[in-house]
Amino acid sequence: MGTASSLVSPGEVIEDGYGGEGGEACEIPVEVKPKARLLRSSFRRGPRVIGASFKSTGSVDLEYAAEYERLRKEYEIFRVSKNNEISSMQKKEAKLDEENKRLRAELQALQKTYQKILREKESALEAKYQAMERAATFEHDRDKVKRQFKIFRETKEKEIQDLLRAKRDLESKLQQLQAQGIQVYYPNDSDSDDNQTTVTAAGTQCDYWTGGVLGSEPSMGSMMQLQQTFRGPEFAHSLIDVEGPFANVSRDDWDAAVASLLQVSPHVPQALWSNTVRCYFISTQETKAELDIFIKKHSPVLRRICEGLGHFYLNICFPEENAASHAAVRKLEIERSSVCVLLLKSTVTCSVVEDCEEAFVKNPDSHPLVLYLRTEKDHSLTGPTRQLLERVNAADKAAKLKVLDHSGSAEDGAGLIYAHLEKVIKQELLGLEGADVDSKDSGIEEGREEDSGDVLWDLHDEQEQIESYQQACSSTNTQLGFQKYIDRLNDMIAAPPPTPPLLVSGGPGSGKSLLLSKWIELQQKQSPNTLFLYHFVGRPFSTSSEPVLIIKRLTVKLLQHFWSISGLSMEPSKILEEFPRWLERLSARHQGNIIIIIDSIDQIQHADRHMKWLIDPLPVNVRVVVSVNVETCPQAWRLWPTLHLDPLSPREVRSVVNAECQSMDLKLAKDQEKKLERHCRSASTCNALYVTLLARMSTSSRWSPDKSLEQCLQCQDTMSLYRLALKMALDSLNTDRERHIMREILCLVYSSHNGVSESEALDLFPDLDFPALSSLLYCLNRLCIVTVHCGLIRFQHLQAWEAVRLEFQSGGSSSATYREKLIQYFSQQLSHDHVTWRVADELPWLLQQQEDKTKLQLSLLNLFVSQNLYKRGHFSELLAYWQYVGKDKSSMATEYFDSLKHYEKSCESEDSMTKLANLYETLGRFLKDLGLPSQAVAPLQRSLEIRETALDPDHPSVARSLHQLAGVYVQWKKYGNAEQLYKQALEISENAYGAEHASVARELESLAVLYQKQNKYEQAEKLRKRSVKIRQKTARQKGHMYGFTLLRRRALQLEELTLGTDSADCAKTLNELGVLYYLQNNLDAAKVFLTRSLEMRQRVLGSDHPDCAQSLNNLAALHTERREYETAEDMYERALDIRKRALSPDHPSLAYTLKHLAMLYKRRGKLEKAAPLYELSLEIREKSFGPKHPSVATALVNLAVIYCQLKKHNEALPLYERALKVYEDSLGRSHPRVGETLKNLAVLSYEEGDFEKAAELYKRAMEIKEAEPSLVCGNAPSRHSSSGDTFSLRGPAPLPNAPR
Repeated sequence: MGTASSLVSPGEVIEDGYGGEGGEACEIPVEVKPKARLLRSSFRRGPRVIGASFKSTGSVDLEYAAEYERLRKEYEIFRVSKNNEISSMQKKEAKLDEENKRLRAELQALQKTYQKILREKESALEAKYQAMERAATFEHDRDKVKRQFKIFRETKEKEIQDLLRAKRDLESKLQQLQAQGIQVYYPNDSDSDDNQTTVTAAGTQCDYWTGGVLGSEPSMGSMMQLQQTFRGPEFAHSLIDVEGPFANVSRDDWDAAVASLLQVSPHVPQALWSNTVRCYFISTQETKAELDIFIKKHSPVLRRICEGLGHFYLNICFPEENAASHAAVRKLEIERSSVCVLLLKSTVTCSVVEDCEEAFVKNPDSHPLVLYLRTEKDHSLTGPTRQLLERVNAADKAAKLKVLDHSGSAEDGAGLIYAHLEKVIKQELLGLEGADVDSKDSGIEEGREEDSGDVLWDLHDEQEQIESYQQACSSTNTQLGFQKYIDRLNDMIAAPPPTPPLLVSGGPGSGKSLLLSKWIELQQKQSPNTLFLYHFVGRPFSTSSEPVLIIKRLTVKLLQHFWSISGLSMEPSKILEEFPRWLERLSARHQGNIIIIIDSIDQIQHADRHMKWLIDPLPVNVRVVVSVNVETCPQAWRLWPTLHLDPLSPREVRSVVNAECQSMDLKLAKDQEKKLERHCRSASTCNALYVTLLARMSTSSRWSPDKSLEQCLQCQDTMSLYRLALKMALDSLNTDRERHIMREILCLVYSSHNGVSESEALDLFPDLDFPALSSLLYCLNRLCIVTVHCGLIRFQHLQAWEAVRLEFQSGGSSSATYREKLIQYFSQQLSHDHVTWRVADELPWLLQQQEDKTKLQLSLLNLFVSQNLYKRGHFSELLAYWQYVGKDKSSMATEYFDSLKHYEKSCESEDSMTKLANLYETLGRFLKDLGLPSQAVAPLQRSLEIRETALDPDHPSVARSLHQLAGVYVQWKKYGNAEQLYKQALEISENAYGAEHASVARELESLAVLYQKQNKYEQAEKLRKRSVKIRQKTARQKGHMYGFTLLRRRALQLEELTLGTDSADCAKTLNELGVLYYLQNNLDAAKVFLTRSLEMRQRVLGSDHPDCAQSLNNLAALHTERREYETAEDMYERALDIRKRALSPDHPSLAYTLKHLAMLYKRRGKLEKAAPLYELSLEIREKSFGPKHPSVATALVNLAVIYCQLKKHNEALPLYERALKVYEDSLGRSHPRVGETLKNLAVLSYEEGDFEKAAELYKRAMEIKEAEPSLVCGNAPSRHSSSGDTFSLRGPAPLPNAPR
């Protein structure tokens, strides 16, 4: 280390011993070895002196020896010190080694402790995870139970609401019937044996022992009557004579027909005028605040609800200051309104009184009525207001007026009006009783798919056709002399087959549509058995002119008459190919003729190519009538039989003009009439449309009649007259702004796909109010320019469309500008996630017309647009859009998949996941219809997984996914997988809805079709029978009013056939009328027609003819209904006497009368008279069916019940035992009829005192009842799970009894 002196001090000079220059030392802390210092210091003598003595250098050795000694001593000292330091360091090292060993031991101990704690921690975490897993399982089970309970509660609440609605309907009908003095049917007093039993949900008879005690008397309550009959007039049962309205048609067939119509046909709400919910508001200045708040705050919510369900919504109100100038329009709007709302406080004005008289006093039953009365303490009603309310109250005989008293703020009053209007719209107008309709839904609700099965209807297309037909039928042009054409049409239709299509030709506006509509109306009355299928084609490029949609609609109309509709393809080419085959199949089954009418068929693009089936030979009972313009008729069709419409005669021209003048309370002068007659003599000026338009322009213009007539007479054809009508309509408006709006609206209608709605017109022109729009449309409709079909403003005739193109569109060159306006409007709705059927109809078509493929593809990839198009049956239209974009089927499927995956990333809530599942299902169905089953499976499986996870594995929506997935397997011919999926769907539907729901019937029907494909005909027949029974019951429950509508129509048709002379056919028609009125509970009318039928038959056929017995039998049933038992008994006895003499002893009709007379005897307590009749009925059945037929067993049970009531237990016992054996041999030992008979035997054994046998029989009966499966072919276990596991496409189908 050295001492401090060993360091060179700063500033010290180090001299070089060899004469080098000295220098100044640096200030660097460097330790210098002592030896170096000693050596250096020994030579520090200063600068060498030249010339020094030798003696001075010789003393170096002595100095060196002394220095050496001193250095040696220092070295020894240094060495000793260093050795001491080394020994000290060694001791420290030994000490540190000991410390290290100790620390290592401690570290090992700590490591062992750490491992132990770590193991304990892992055990604790594992226990925690197990606890969390158990908690999650418990939570999942609890949520599952809650969801199942929610589903059950919602289902039951809906059933309760349906029952309450049915109860209200029945109560209102009961009041109406009682007001008319008509007796009402009471089931407890009916003579039908079926009324003694109650049918449970599973379709089996319920327990018949009252009070649960076996000691009751064997009576009609404890002894079951198994005869399957129904109350009232005789119908044609399977082996009994015709006693009802149609030959060879039983009541079951009648119910099946009604059910089939309900199953296929879309329901068009009759309370809406042209698919629009029109709320007419009548208010005063005092209640204007409530109306303004309602329109601003609550009206958009109602509009969203209606548009989400495929309808328009419109608020109609006329301000007091200009109401007087719209008197005619106000009256028309009240007639069209869906609901009228009157807002009053204390005073009224003249316009309010006029509207109230029209809506609330003259026609109180035409629509729902709401009276909002704002009451305050310091305000009382004025005299006119009180008188008005008294008149309104007096006119409300049916108690339909809803009064809303309110004394709070205007905002609360508006909320009260909204709450009641929402209820009226949902329940009374749209038929959504008890339904929770989400106003955010952007499409037609899912529940509507269930009734229509897999057939995708477009409600709007169907309503458009209905309105087109009704508008033509209600036309005032009845003076056109169509009778000669109608006679020629009848002659051509009656010509012997084979008959080619009949061509109705004429110039534009010659009246072809009007002629066909009138002819259809007359034919439907005169030929009730003829099936009419009609289609009215609109302007080119509209939906009604799409050939695939036309043929599809006609095909589905044909399929209404088939019980199964699952064979309909959605592929456009297949629809066109299969229509002739469907037509041939139906014609072979249909008893009458089938007439197909297509109006303006030449407006279809490439009609001769798409309508090739017209050239092929038609079935013998099929006739086709088509109408064309002479100029545009395809050349190949000109060889068909043709009915050409001639120009109007001068007398017909005069009749049309006079009719139009009378409608306007005007009369032309003699010279004006002569000018008209001289002018209307050329071919272009004497057609129906030209004359009608000329007459209306002459009577509707602001100009004087002479001036307007002079202007019109300068037009030599319909087109020039229409252009003049447009100018006259513009002149009738007051301001330039109104004229501009009229031009804009007509151009928008021209440029659109199917038209523009009134609400859309108000949105596009914010400064346009409804009174001005309504007056404008009234004027244009009067001039035959526009009309409203299905809520859309459209052109009445093709010539009007062409006139707008020439007058306002510069020959069509400016259409692109107006299409851009519509694209911007509908794109704005699309950006707000508000996809309605209008957006789906218009936006893709407009983009295609603009040739904007990029935006078209983007709009199609909006999944809700494509879903809306597909679900409404516009399959071919959607496919055509993709073809226009340049995508084939596979690439289109890939695009949809990618879009769905992108949309799925934004789905988090349960509602969004439900929509996502619906989108996946729609995509799967779409791909299946495209013939891509391999690509359809993935989206359908994904839909199933989402629904099982987001909703519940037992939710009804899961059943729908299973049903669609099974359809793909059927298409793949993988019947095993399809069967399992169908059974799972059936099980879920039964658990959710009960065993008698339409969804259950659909699954049963699908299973039946599947079994039929596998040649399992017996199983298929069982399932089909059960499906038919469910269809019949649901039809009676929800479609009885529709069925009554058919009955009334049939009754009106038959009434016109009874006006001739007496004949057997006329008497038969009278009998049918009586039965039809009986079914409508109009017993007075039924009695009149049945009595007339009996009297006519007695006059024509004689009093002993069997037909007289039929009339007597039906009259007896009617008197039984009225509880006029003596008269009924007398008529039954007379009918029985006639049939005994006229028919063979074993004739089924004789047994029928015997049974009803026996039932009447039994009801009146004449058991001794009833027993022989039952015995005779049993003999007839044994002769007709054989002793081992189930029908014989039923007669045995009925006779045994009579014997029990007569206390003849010994005679009843062998009858029961024999019936039991017949049932067991023919139906099986586990059939419900066996159980029912065992119950009766148990009661009889108990009465005989054999309690052990009674208990044994009762136990066996209960075992049969409990063992009865919900599925005819056995229960199918559910194989779906919440994890979304489904059948593998590659692996084999799992066994039915495999565990989960």
